[in-house]
Amino acid sequence: MPDWVISIILGLIIVWLIFKRTGPIKGVRNITTEELRRELKNKGKQFIDVRTPAEYKGNHIREFRNVPLNQLPQKLDQFSKDKEIVVICQSGMRSARASKILKRNGFEKITNVKGGMNAW
Repeated sequence: MPDWVISIILGLIIVWLIFKRTGPIKGVRNITTEELRRELKNKGKQFIDVRTPAEYKGNHIREFRNVPLNQLPQKLDQFSKDKEIVVICQSGMRSARASKILKRNGFEKITNVKGGMNAW
């Protein structure tokens, strides 16, 4: 096989992996911070901020509970699978990863805040 074909195949695999890692997650709703402002009034939702405690302490939204991403798998039993979970982080990357963790563990009502606290 010619080198250029191998290069194209490797390039496509890399693009696919990047998309898979950063693309939208099936079954996870994405909202803007403007939409989040309206949702904060809903007491039937669970709000999770997956940033570090230091980031959370520096600035956070009152309704959000701090559960750092690295601790989320151990704390899943603290959340109801019957209620929607709204997840935020600093930029939207960690909250997308948290959404995948929640999805893999049977949570179905998951909302990710696009742009995170940077957009807030």
